[in-house]
Amino acid sequence: MGYSYFMIEGIKSKGIKMKRLLYSGVLLLIIAEAGFSQTDLQPIAMVNLIRSEPITVKQLRIEADKYEAGKTLPNDEKRRVRLEILNGLINERIILQAAEQERISVTDNEVNAYIQQLRGSLTESVGRAVTDAEFATLLRGQTGMDLPSYREQVRKQLIGQRYLELKRPNLRTSVATPTEAEILSTYNLYKTQFVQPDTVRFSYIQIPVRPNAPAADKNQAREAADRLHREIGSNAAKFDEAVIRGRTPNQGYNSREGEYLPRNPDLLGSVGQELLDVAFTLPQGAISKVIETPQGFLIIKVTGSYEMKTLTLNDVLLQPGPPMTVREQIAGTLAQRRIQEAMTKAQQEIITELRGRSNAFRIFENLLLSW
Repeated sequence: MGYSYFMIEGIKSKGIKMKRLLYSGVLLLIIAEAGFSQTDLQPIAMVNLIRSEPITVKQLRIEADKYEAGKTLPNDEKRRVRLEILNGLINERIILQAAEQERISVTDNEVNAYIQQLRGSLTESVGRAVTDAEFATLLRGQTGMDLPSYREQVRKQLIGQRYLELKRPNLRTSVATPTEAEILSTYNLYKTQFVQPDTVRFSYIQIPVRPNAPAADKNQAREAADRLHREIGSNAAKFDEAVIRGRTPNQGYNSREGEYLPRNPDLLGSVGQELLDVAFTLPQGAISKVIETPQGFLIIKVTGSYEMKTLTLNDVLLQPGPPMTVREQIAGTLAQRRIQEAMTKAQQEIITELRGRSNAFRIFENLLLSW
């Protein structure tokens, strides 16, 4: 008839033991996590240029994990990689402290202007305003950072750049201008890349649609495009007037002039087959039908056409902005490369000088393999 006293007491005893085991396991886990947290908070380096500033194990671990994720590295390779990353973090802190000593700073407005310029370039490339969510996704995909982290990185880069300009004020002007022989040699080396495909120049009116927009939004944009197309008809003058209006806010559409479209299969994903088909069959000066693209709906007018050819040094490149010849583009690219090389060299020289100061930094190498 039911459980005996001894059976019940045995079950109670086992239950108490099980509770003790569970408690011990939880306690060990808490102790392990606490130990891990304490290790994370330990300084693995100290930068002391103008004040003591620690770099913690956790800060190094976050950066090292980006490289080590999914890899099984031997300890000597781990040590080498982590020391290299740590030295990069030290160099960054040393430059920032040296800039602070020179009272160099960057305002929020300057950081905003830099980021806005980046967003503007992205807007031009996709042909419509980029949403905050799209910009955040792009940043994370390209840099692995969210917007606040990226803003902080931009601030550091601008401060470092200003410090470099302070210490090397004549750096850019001291770089030698590329010679004609160097330009010609570069052109001959990359000549096969200076091939202009069949290209059209056109103006457009665009009613933008967000990627993955609801069907209702897409239908509304289509109706707006059809309505605008009926207003313009085949009248080139009305099209030009609409293009001018599209440059002002709150028109419900945007517009551009002087765009170039090469016949290039790599563009299919961004502009769509329909735009390529229409643009290369539309008579010059005629108004197109409404064209659906991945970014929205377009109405275009072709203003020029150019056949495929291999460009010479004196040919003008078909691209937006002020006219530029192949020669000018090569010269500018070579000059920019030299400036970048000179800046990298100067930066290394400055960092070497700062690191050489007495007690500028200290590394606790015993912690490099602490996780």
